[in-house]
Amino acid sequence: MAGKGLKSLSEAMRGLSLASQPCKTIPIRSSPLACSRSMATEAPVANITRSVTDAWEPVSSVPVTIYSFPSLEPRSQDSWSPKHLHLPLRRDILHLAVIYEGDNTRQGTASSKTRYEVHGSHKKMLPQKGTGKARRGTRQSPLMRGGGKSFGPKPRNFGTGLNRKVYDLAWRTALSYRYRRGELIVTEDGLELPLPDDFLQLVEKGSLGRELEDGFVRKYVKQMMEGLQWGKTNGRTTFITGDRRPNLFTGFEVAGEEGRALELEDVDVKDLLETGRIVIERAALKEMIKSHQSDLISRVAVRGILAKGPPLGRPLVQSIDETIFQ
Repeated sequence: MAGKGLKSLSEAMRGLSLASQPCKTIPIRSSPLACSRSMATEAPVANITRSVTDAWEPVSSVPVTIYSFPSLEPRSQDSWSPKHLHLPLRRDILHLAVIYEGDNTRQGTASSKTRYEVHGSHKKMLPQKGTGKARRGTRQSPLMRGGGKSFGPKPRNFGTGLNRKVYDLAWRTALSYRYRRGELIVTEDGLELPLPDDFLQLVEKGSLGRELEDGFVRKYVKQMMEGLQWGKTNGRTTFITGDRRPNLFTGFEVAGEEGRALELEDVDVKDLLETGRIVIERAALKEMIKSHQSDLISRVAVRGILAKGPPLGRPLVQSIDETIFQ
């Protein structure tokens, strides 16, 4: 019996070894198994996975083209770290950041008066017995008209906490999400709305009324945004600058349905996710990432040296020929 069991085991192992070989290498006559095509879609192994002998080369730099506005002509190109603009999408971290910002913007100023704060006498209105009416306390009772409010709202703080490193990671995750989708447009410094010179001269002279000025600016901004495919029909656009630009901010205050303009200090993670695309100045992008990379900077000195984190936007090409992008 032992010899027979050993023989059966060897035959089974021989059958498994033959079944594990490709179909073209199995000898048909000697194989106990029939070779048939599987129901799954088959593809060459080289197209499915990487060979273990090949070295893994992660993304080492992220190219960012700098454009002029509003012509969108490429002017230069910067190289950014993938830890700044090439992070994977983390919906959980973005959700935490948006909720954190919303909680801290709630004012919590609602307030109502209690029975001890309502104006009036605190004398008992009716005797306890003998009048044939219900027992009444003071006029400040919550049961009386004009009385205090039971369990009413009082000023409170709705703010919540979030780890600084998680919040900074959410900023760069939102920028990376926009970059991956091609919705992060970086422009040269000095981003401004180029209104016609003739119109600006008439405005300085005061020849136009307020209604005519607003009407012209609204029509001008709408035509420009439709030409760039950045307007209302394409999801609107958020412009981010280092400081307030008169023409740009005034133009989008009048034509707010086409987009909006924000200063860097007024931008939140939610603002980076709301509209169809983000148009930001080069200097504003550097300042934004510089202010939100605490999770990349170590506070522990190694041999007396503190880690400074990845470099910010190193220039690759100072001037780009337009024919390269045609």
